[in-house]
Order: sequence, then structure tokens, then C-alpha cells
Amino acid sequence: MSFHNSKTMKITVNQVSKRYGDYPALDSISLEVPEQSIYGLLGPNGAGKTTLIRILNQITAPDSGDVLLNGEPLNRTHIARIGYLPEERGLYKKMKVGEQAVYLAQLKGIGKNEAEKRLRKWFNRFEINGWWDKKVEELSKGMQQKVQFITTVIHEPELLIFDEPFSGFDPINANLLKESIIELRDKGATVLLSTHNMASVEELCDSITLIQKGHSILEGKVTDIKRQNDTHRREILVRTDDRQRVLNLTAKHPDILIENAGEPDEMKITVMDESPNDLIKDILQIGQLVSFKEILPSMNDIFIQKVQSQNEQS
Repeated sequence: MSFHNSKTMKITVNQVSKRYGDYPALDSISLEVPEQSIYGLLGPNGAGKTTLIRILNQITAPDSGDVLLNGEPLNRTHIARIGYLPEERGLYKKMKVGEQAVYLAQLKGIGKNEAEKRLRKWFNRFEINGWWDKKVEELSKGMQQKVQFITTVIHEPELLIFDEPFSGFDPINANLLKESIIELRDKGATVLLSTHNMASVEELCDSITLIQKGHSILEGKVTDIKRQNDTHRREILVRTDDRQRVLNLTAKHPDILIENAGEPDEMKITVMDESPNDLIKDILQIGQLVSFKEILPSMNDIFIQKVQSQNEQS
């Protein structure tokens, strides 16, 4: 897959506010998206994510604050360097798929022959070459979304903005999309990803900002955020031929939880807020320690906890 960018794109949002009447969609929000990263823009419905995306795409303007791309104030020349896949998709239903894709590529400044060459590569990768001469209305929703993804990235922009890109995709095609997004990042693109799919955030995003009621309530690297919200839960897998002796560990360690682990001779012990060293010593006297791992909270758990906490404070 060709990707000719020699430049990368860094986004800086400084104290941006936007009101619709009396409603503050964004309230002095600031964030920085590093170049050549996949950055998650998270938040519940109505948090302000779409408003920020519309500002970045110059569909609307902020009431105050600045948006900089590579240190330069956002302006009309940046439009050609951005690829935007909105949540609300739209293709011309009566046009043929290939014809429409070439037309959309030409609108982005690509010559017809080059457009068809690039599109054929993407269509082949996404296994939709057979649909080139079909009308859009003959395609399933998932197929149409593949076409729209391709037309979003076809001009090889430095900044890609995806709003709920995995909506409507089965796991196999969602994975294909994820692999493509990672490849685009690796070849130079900066990716801003707005999604409610927290599993995708964990798989893809280097960093995130969580927006709630127009404010940023959490931001940073995904690995750092998970570490900072560590609940100190650990899971120990024990293999034993004497299950009762394992169950008896609760007398000495009352805060542990013991469960069956699936295999007849294996048990799972969950440890909360306890240094596990003494427990491990006791386990080794009665069975075999199969595995020990720390269980960090999921981004889904952190998302829910932070948003609920913010709602209780406001």
C-alpha cells in the first residue's frame, strides 16, 4: 500500500469553547494529539466530541480558543491534508461503486488513472473488487462502509479523523479496518478516533482524552491511565490435587476470593490490596503455582467510573 507523506501532523487545541445558544458544547477544552499517533476522543453522547471534530474539519468555528496544526493556525489550506469519515455515512445510491469512488478521489485532487490504480489496490485488500460495477444500493451497509473508508484515506492525508468507524462491522471486517488504521499510522498519518468501542481503544490508541459536558476529565497515554487507576487486583492460578487445602487459605487470608478455574485440578485465587508474597509461600506448600498476573482495569471500567464520578460532582 503506497503512502507518500513526508510530513506528519500534530494537533494542538488551546482553550477552545463553542456554545449553541445557552448550551456550552465545549468549555475551554485543551488537548494535544502527537504526530503519527492514534488518539482516542472519548465521551458519552452529547459530551462535545462531534463539535470538536466539526471544528477540526472547519465545518464550524470555535467561539474562542485556537486550533493549531503543526503549530500553524487552522486554515482552509489544511482541508486537503485531512481525511474525515463521519458517523453518518452517505454515498450516492444509484451510482456505480467504482465510478463514485473515482469521482470522490478526483475531488481530492487525484488524477483519474492514479485514482483508479490506488482504488483497485484498496478494493482488492478489502475484498470488494467484484463490486466495482455494482450500484451502491446493491451493497450491504458493511460493504458501503468499506467504500467510504477507502475514499476517506485515498488521498493519503496526514490527518485522519474517524467517527465510530467500526459501527456495523462484523469482527473480521472490524479487524481488517484496525489493521489498516495501524498501517496508516505507521506510514506517517496522525489518527483521531472517536468511538464508544472501548475494546478498540485498548487495541489501537496510544493516548486518549475523555470529554464530559464539554470538559476534558481525563487525558494521557492509555498505559499510564490504566496504571494510575490500578485497583491492585491480582489473579493466581493454582494446580492442586487437594482443593480443600486451597479453600482453607481463606482462614489466613480472608480478603482472597477462590473460584474454580475450569480444569478439574485448577483453582483461581483473586487477591485485592494485599501483598501476595505470604500467600504465594502458602500456595507453594499445597500446590503448584501455574500463573500470576495483575489485572488492570479496562478502559470501559475507567470510562464508566470517571463519567459517573463527574456526574455526581455536577
